[in-house]
Amino acid sequence: MKNLSLFHLLAYALFGFPLAMVALPIYVYVPQFYADRFGMSLTMIGTALLLTRVMDAFIDPYIGKLIDRRPHGRGFAPYIVVALPLLILGFIGLFHPPPVIQRLAFGWFFLTLIVVYFGFSIASIAHQSWGAALTQESGQRVRLTALREAFGLCGVIVTALITQFANVSMLAAVLTLALLATGWLLTKKTPVITRSQTAAHSALTLRELFADRSFRALFSVFVVNGIAAAIPATLFLFFTRDRLQIVHLSGILLLLYFLAAALSMPLWAYLAKKQGEVRTWLMAMLLSIVSFMGVVGLGAGDSLAFSVICIFSGMSLGADLALPPAILAGVIHAAGHSEKNEASYFGVWNWATKMNLALAAGLSLPLLEFLGYVPGISTQTGLQALTVAYAVLPCMLKLIAAVLLWRAPLRTV
Repeated sequence: MKNLSLFHLLAYALFGFPLAMVALPIYVYVPQFYADRFGMSLTMIGTALLLTRVMDAFIDPYIGKLIDRRPHGRGFAPYIVVALPLLILGFIGLFHPPPVIQRLAFGWFFLTLIVVYFGFSIASIAHQSWGAALTQESGQRVRLTALREAFGLCGVIVTALITQFANVSMLAAVLTLALLATGWLLTKKTPVITRSQTAAHSALTLRELFADRSFRALFSVFVVNGIAAAIPATLFLFFTRDRLQIVHLSGILLLLYFLAAALSMPLWAYLAKKQGEVRTWLMAMLLSIVSFMGVVGLGAGDSLAFSVICIFSGMSLGADLALPPAILAGVIHAAGHSEKNEASYFGVWNWATKMNLALAAGLSLPLLEFLGYVPGISTQTGLQALTVAYAVLPCMLKLIAAVLLWRAPLRTV
């Protein structure tokens, strides 16, 4: 399918709103929530996040294969329907642990994370694959992914506002309603892409996927860039509380960051149309490095300077969200796998996303604890370690990603 109406674009893209509402609290708020509520150490929290993420991540390629092997005549909608109850029940359980599990907090944390991650995997792989199958025109695929990610950022902004001014119970209620409403719109009003519209095919193996030089190159860039973005997301609340001592502004700063990302989407879509998707993503990476290095010189109370950094780094986030999936859709099309094997690609893509987050949490939190950083206790050694982990390391990784992207054989995709 090539030409999509605005209504069809909206029916598809709106589901990104509740999916983002699921993702943000787990990435940003869960570590501090369980540390404060149950006194769990950073090592325990990081270990749980790492183990569940690794387990979940290795399931994603199999979910992608399962979706690609769906029976003839079946689209992506049934997988969305299966994922909804897992997302709703898992999220509610994660942020509403019963009082009786005080001594079993780690087990409850571990179990509910698995449920949420499994539902999120099914929903996100099916949703992304559906989008890649809807259009193969380069201009429209950027428009589609930018709109989907813009709604995702709106979900992030709403989540930040709710956590700043309300509580997790309100967040769970809003999330449930949003999942049900947008899930209905997606499954009932989005054009259906079924296997009967294409030649017979089967899921791709990992060897077949990585035999494609363009996919290998894009995957490498995505992994390195993803780790660079995941580390500051994991450490954001710790940095604002202990280094900058402005934890009371954390919700507003997150709002600025994600609002800048959402508002930058039209700019990146325009630049991608004029300069190409790859070159535009490279420009965004350089913007991120230049802006985020300013964090190194910040100290207690530097809220204004950090706000400016949040705005510019947020703009680069907009490109990180909109452009890689569009480039991947181009890689899929160039390989001749459009409307056939999107789920195989996005299963591996989601695996990379989750491994990035797992490594960021599972390695950075225990490492910080080893280097002497203790949440809530400001020592010179601990704060220096926090600054290096939060800003210097991500910038170095982002620079490596930019070099890999510059050298990647993707300009003809």
